[in-house]
Amino acid sequence: MAKFIDFLKKISKVGRKGKMSSAEVEELRAAFKARYHNFQLLLSANNKTLELMSEMEQALRGNQPFGMSFIRANCTAISVNVFRIIQNLDQLAPGKYQNLYERFRIIQEQINNVLSQKRETIGEDLVLPFASIDKHMADQVGRKMANVGEVKNRLHLRVPSGFVISSLGYRKFYEHNDLQAEIDRRLQASTVEQLDQLYALSADIQQLIIRSEVPEELQTAIMDAYRDLENEAGPGCKVSMRSSALGEDAAGTSFAGQYRSQLNVSADNLIQAYKEIVASKYSLQAISYRLNRGILDEDIAMCVGCMVMINAVAGGVIYSRNPLNIRDDSIFINSVWGLPKSVVDGSVASDLFVVSREEPLKIIRRDIKEKEYKFVCYPEEGVCRMDVTGEKHTLPSLDDDQVMQLADMALKLEDYYGSPQDIEWAIDQNGSIFVLQCRPLVQSGGEEERFQKAGESAAAEGEVLLEGGATASPGVAYGPVFVVKKNSDTLQFPMGAVLVTPQALPRVAALLNRAVAVVTEQGSVAGHLANVAREFGVPALFGMKDATEVLKNDEYVTVDADGLRVYKGRIEPLLEKAPPKKNLMEGSQVYDILKDVMQYITPLNLLDPDSLDFRPRNCLTFHDITRFSHEKSVKEMFNFGSEHHFSERASKQLFVDVPMQWWVINLDDGFKEDIEGKFVMLDNIVSIPMLALWEGINAVPWAGPPPVDTKGFMSVLWEATTNPALDPSMDSPYINRNYFMISRNFLSLNSRFGFHFSTIEALVGERPHENYISFQLKGGAADFQRRLRRALFVGSILEEFGFRAEVKEDGVFARLEGYDEEYMKEKLKILGYMIMHTRQLDMVMSNDASYYHHRTKIMNDLHNVVIPGPSQKRDGSANAR
Repeated sequence: MAKFIDFLKKISKVGRKGKMSSAEVEELRAAFKARYHNFQLLLSANNKTLELMSEMEQALRGNQPFGMSFIRANCTAISVNVFRIIQNLDQLAPGKYQNLYERFRIIQEQINNVLSQKRETIGEDLVLPFASIDKHMADQVGRKMANVGEVKNRLHLRVPSGFVISSLGYRKFYEHNDLQAEIDRRLQASTVEQLDQLYALSADIQQLIIRSEVPEELQTAIMDAYRDLENEAGPGCKVSMRSSALGEDAAGTSFAGQYRSQLNVSADNLIQAYKEIVASKYSLQAISYRLNRGILDEDIAMCVGCMVMINAVAGGVIYSRNPLNIRDDSIFINSVWGLPKSVVDGSVASDLFVVSREEPLKIIRRDIKEKEYKFVCYPEEGVCRMDVTGEKHTLPSLDDDQVMQLADMALKLEDYYGSPQDIEWAIDQNGSIFVLQCRPLVQSGGEEERFQKAGESAAAEGEVLLEGGATASPGVAYGPVFVVKKNSDTLQFPMGAVLVTPQALPRVAALLNRAVAVVTEQGSVAGHLANVAREFGVPALFGMKDATEVLKNDEYVTVDADGLRVYKGRIEPLLEKAPPKKNLMEGSQVYDILKDVMQYITPLNLLDPDSLDFRPRNCLTFHDITRFSHEKSVKEMFNFGSEHHFSERASKQLFVDVPMQWWVINLDDGFKEDIEGKFVMLDNIVSIPMLALWEGINAVPWAGPPPVDTKGFMSVLWEATTNPALDPSMDSPYINRNYFMISRNFLSLNSRFGFHFSTIEALVGERPHENYISFQLKGGAADFQRRLRRALFVGSILEEFGFRAEVKEDGVFARLEGYDEEYMKEKLKILGYMIMHTRQLDMVMSNDASYYHHRTKIMNDLHNVVIPGPSQKRDGSANAR
């Protein structure tokens, strides 16, 4: 930017050669205004691009979920703005930087290649029988059904007969109705951050799928497979239909309860049930789950398993190890009367049997609950809930022999898979045990002892509102209560609240990315919600009687899931020990795609404008293009004078009582009124950023150069004799003048104070998202180590006042953007002070004592004079983007 001063020297000489006519002056002004308009458009697009890049970088660093719609939208917006930057630079210098268009095309193509990668469909079968499936076929039948086939065909454990509608069948269904393109369009157009919009989107897409036609060849394949199943299980056999989506039941991403299952389905409803299960890919909780786990929507092919329905006498879930303590290898068996549905959906408290795996196996704990109802199969179709009558509701749902059989089965499965397992099972009317599904167990890290002790120590310090229940997911959290009893409550659930609900139903898993903790009145720690809560690291307490009555909306509480207590208010001893919330996105598909895309967007390779490598052909990223274009736009803007006869009105000397020369170029509307003469008075300047900067420049009079010791003097003398740029006898544009280029909302200052060079660029107005300040300081008269210490000195002070500062060699580069007008003016005052009072400080940066002496003096001035009062503590966040 400093090279524009060459232009000023030239135009000042032109101005002395002769007068221009009024028509010529107006014509030249019109040309300059048109040029400046393109310059403003380029700056606006540049700042928008940097803002979008910052959002993408923050997405990688933060804990907030994002989906492919975020990535695609930001990539598109960045591409549009970078192309605008190139176009506006082309307007400033027609044809001069044409190579940028080709570099843009290549980078855009690289980004598109990352975004267009799709999973290939594997296999040639629309439907596959269980007998031909094993764990290596997860890409065709989903991991859930691949495990079922493995258990049946390799371990030879009892599994109901069945078949799977494959990923190829799913693709055929989608292609037949062109569903993916329409779903992508609806996802892209929706704001998934808002729960009400997400709910509407979910219902909309599910109805789209349910109304679609299953192609004839797929219908035929399904019905042929069912007739084969009838030959094995008997005419008119009913089936349970379960989701087996790609990625479901993988380690760390269980998808527990996020998709639909249909139980006791007849032949007449197979096709409709299939469509409803496929549609459940877009249930509210499933969309939310994928978003939080960074899973690609288009990569999730929904396979569906169909197995002969077991009308269970008892059923439930086995954990081959303690899900809440990684150090506990006991086997946990959860059981209820009837179908295992009430265990997995958390609607009923289940019996618990804990078995020690030491030989011989031994039951070491029994916790028998009152089981008020059970789910059973209707004779025709579907399931119903029945009351458990008589003394049966207090009896154990398993006898000891069945417990031992289940424990033995769990050990076999864990040994085979080599990791803890989560197993759903059922016992039929003949007493035979069937495996219904098997997946990796999500375990917590054994923190319960620490939290229990913390809870005991804090008990006397806080009021206990609720006590008891069971730990479904360990941890401690603090927040306001929000009670969810109906669907409309779900849509109003705020970020950071404690979710309190009557039952631990899977559908409320959609709120886990918003909730800090979960408290339910009923529910099984073996249920789907407990699984997902552990996966998300959200503390959860189940079985807290009367929770929805005792805990009131907006009341702040501390939930100690390990200590089985809910406290009124904030209990600091507990919260101090809470582990940080993990980033669920890191390592996911979507996270990795964002990382891959950003390698073509954010890295900056073009750093030195004076380097021979600073050329369009070396722009490897969109950031390189923006950096190159910004630098060249400033140069082209102020080369205007070297190509035209320019009036002496172009630059005016600022008439102020400050012992140095200040020159001002009015780019557009920075002056209150036009001026004929050589000087401009300060009261004729209306540039918002310049006036704020000038206020800082004048806030505290400069006391003059600091006293220099002998070594400092010799350092300066040596630098001055070896660096031609510092020789006052050399013809340098920096010797006498400091230049402001201004409009009402824009400022560019290029200056030399002492032996260092400063540049400040700022855009300050009523739209916070466009506002920014950029500051650079480099050079000096002392040796490199003193200049480096001065750069670190300046950078550290600016960071204290909210700037992002980076030190490179002896230069400091700082930036601030996205805040309201008053906040930006405050920071410009700080910069104005800094450029005046840090000049020549490099000469005395010889030791820590000098460093801290001057730092203390500057911080006192800034706090007490430049920005006195409480305003200096304000962070501007209320109006930040």
